[in-house]
Amino acid sequence: MEELGQPKYRAGQLGDALYKQRAGTLDEITTLPVALREAMQAQGYTVGLPEIVQAAKSVDGTERYLVRMADGETVETVWMPGGDGGERGDGSEAAVEEETGNGYKRATICISSQVGCAVNCQFCLTAKLGIKRNLTAGEIAGQVAAVLNRQNVKLGSARGVDTPARINLVFMGMGEPFLNYDEFMRSVHLLRAMGIPESRMTVSTSGILPGILQFASEPVRPKLALSLNASNDAVRERIMPITRKWNIAMLLDAVAAIPLGKREYVTFEYVLLGGVNDQPEHAREVLALLAGMKAKVNLIVWNPGPGIDYHQPTQDAANAFHKMLVEGGIPTFTRRPRGRDIYAACGQLKRTVDSDAPAKLVELR
Repeated sequence: MEELGQPKYRAGQLGDALYKQRAGTLDEITTLPVALREAMQAQGYTVGLPEIVQAAKSVDGTERYLVRMADGETVETVWMPGGDGGERGDGSEAAVEEETGNGYKRATICISSQVGCAVNCQFCLTAKLGIKRNLTAGEIAGQVAAVLNRQNVKLGSARGVDTPARINLVFMGMGEPFLNYDEFMRSVHLLRAMGIPESRMTVSTSGILPGILQFASEPVRPKLALSLNASNDAVRERIMPITRKWNIAMLLDAVAAIPLGKREYVTFEYVLLGGVNDQPEHAREVLALLAGMKAKVNLIVWNPGPGIDYHQPTQDAANAFHKMLVEGGIPTFTRRPRGRDIYAACGQLKRTVDSDAPAKLVELR
């Protein structure tokens, strides 16, 4: 605005239009004079959101979107009406709502931070894509804006309306956020400007030690979820090769350095793989690892995908694992799988196209 000879308040109007009103074109920003919009266009400025080009809807209401960026690259973003229970027990306002309900309708959006992923977790479909590039902060936040517009959500709206008034965000889509750290953190601030506080955001990391250490010093930060997924280094290295670089002890030491709020917990995600990490001895090792920490555990029954040589644990094994952790004093929750039938569940995002979709995709024109 200064370069265009405009007063500073015009910057506030522009920011409000981009992030609060989620404008899709310059012409929609009617708070700016026509002459100013024309001058911006003449200098090559454009406004736009990532484009939702395909959508699939699950029997449980979950929607998975193929989202295209300006350069044609695509990622997947997931809308989960009602959430998936991932916030329970972490001490946040979102957790209280999840546990008690307060009259508001809620939803969770799972967003991607990279095109593909470089971490190569052996049980995850996204790993098969490899890494193509990082997303920019605008592309990360833009996924949320595009989904909110599609769902006609007005953030902060009153009770009794048909659209969800409380939105939780999880950086658990495609990519490893801490391998795109600067853009991820910039997106957090853009999303706050959009009206979603950081207390309603959770970032999941596979265990990028430098990122965790930097994250601990952030004055404004989302909640942290560490993908533990194994109770010892031998098993974790087999299913998460990144463990060769940073082992469990190093990660736990880094997590312990994060200053937590009075009611805040660190979440440890644990994908249960049948016969691999779901036995009673593994539960006992998890209890030993997390002893004395302000920790909660989210158990995730593995979500299957083609070409991945694992299987789900039995229901009895999953229930026994859960029970042992709870009896050992660790708040533990088993997350509801959302959108498993359309490859929208945890570990299933793979830029699905019509040729390999498990359910009919709707092409958007």
